[in-house]
Amino acid sequence: MRSIVAVAALGLLLGAAACGGDTTPQTQPSKDKGSGKLEIWADPKRTAALKPFAEQFGKENGVQVEVKEIAENLQQTFVTASQQGSGPDVVVGAHDWIGNLVQNSAIDPVNLTAAQKSGFEASALKAVTFNGQVYGAPYAMENLALIRNTELVPTAPASIEDLVKAGQDLKAAGKVSEILCLQVGAQGDAYHIYPFFASAGGSLFGSTSSGDPDPKNVTVGSADSVKAFTKLKELGEQGSGALKTSIAAENSIASFAGKKCAFLVSGPWATKDIKAGGVKYDISAVPGFAGGKKATPFLGVQAFFVASKAKSKALAQEFVANYVTNKDVAKALYDAEPRPPALTAAIAVVKTSDPDLEKFLAAGKDGFPMPAIPEMAAIWGPFGQAEVAVVKGEDPSTAAAAAQTAILATLKK
Repeated sequence: MRSIVAVAALGLLLGAAACGGDTTPQTQPSKDKGSGKLEIWADPKRTAALKPFAEQFGKENGVQVEVKEIAENLQQTFVTASQQGSGPDVVVGAHDWIGNLVQNSAIDPVNLTAAQKSGFEASALKAVTFNGQVYGAPYAMENLALIRNTELVPTAPASIEDLVKAGQDLKAAGKVSEILCLQVGAQGDAYHIYPFFASAGGSLFGSTSSGDPDPKNVTVGSADSVKAFTKLKELGEQGSGALKTSIAAENSIASFAGKKCAFLVSGPWATKDIKAGGVKYDISAVPGFAGGKKATPFLGVQAFFVASKAKSKALAQEFVANYVTNKDVAKALYDAEPRPPALTAAIAVVKTSDPDLEKFLAAGKDGFPMPAIPEMAAIWGPFGQAEVAVVKGEDPSTAAAAAQTAILATLKK
């Protein structure tokens, strides 16, 4: 793997380039240095990868750049800091934050040229567009897939039922200790269980006439969603045992890498540890229930946002619009953490060396874009609690109704 610093230096010797790797800058580095400092907030996964680029940008613009790691609740921490006037200039996060951030006047639109916009995957650009404006510079896309140990399971299962049967047989033979590694944890995980939930007919919101999620119609407690929670109960700890609260974010990937399970539902970020564990693996779409709907994973986009109350706003726009949209930077960020790039030019580069990329993209082709509406923030906690309840064997209708009530109560505040 090439050094991140080397890649960044190679791509950026001539200054911030336009997307697609064109060496002609769209704009000259800003002369407005604001406070003389650019502060970037990111989660632990991205902080280390960003630091070399931040340092290079600082040298090119004659400013100090700090990348600050926010270990927990980055979105809320950013909103609170923004309201207090103590936030960063740039924040890195998921596209589904946008509705909440815009509602709280925490971010500004990003000044991308038409040429830059055309260089992104259409789904990535759509994800960061809210109320007709582009609010982030997307750099990576992600979706879940089924990753399987090919030494234990040579062929991808056609359904969830086939997957569970294969896992049960392997467990009975003493070859694995878990049927499936899909993180649930003590708090639940709506993101990871959503493909199963959707296949069983469950939903979060109704749809508007344009096909977008309707925030006025929460459907977590609907009859169809109760049926979906019932399916999850059947897979839970008092059912087949495929879903367990003991499988959490901290151990799901490690368990697969340690050959404790033959199936893992995860994303591109898992492959680094899997390869380190020496597991022979393949990637395919998450299967659905037999006779059910497709197991549509959420489609997510990671993006850079410009803070509305940035102390160095011109520098922030320069960094977000022209610096991190360079294909060499996108490639190096991919090398640091393998998620499909949002830049088509970077995808073309990565595909030549990483066959996993196309497999993850294929697994997400029927995915459901994560709703970017502010109301989505009210879903996670109550849904997760309902998931945990049914996985432990509690009544699905009671769990779904409690989640619906909690979500609606939050939305009324």
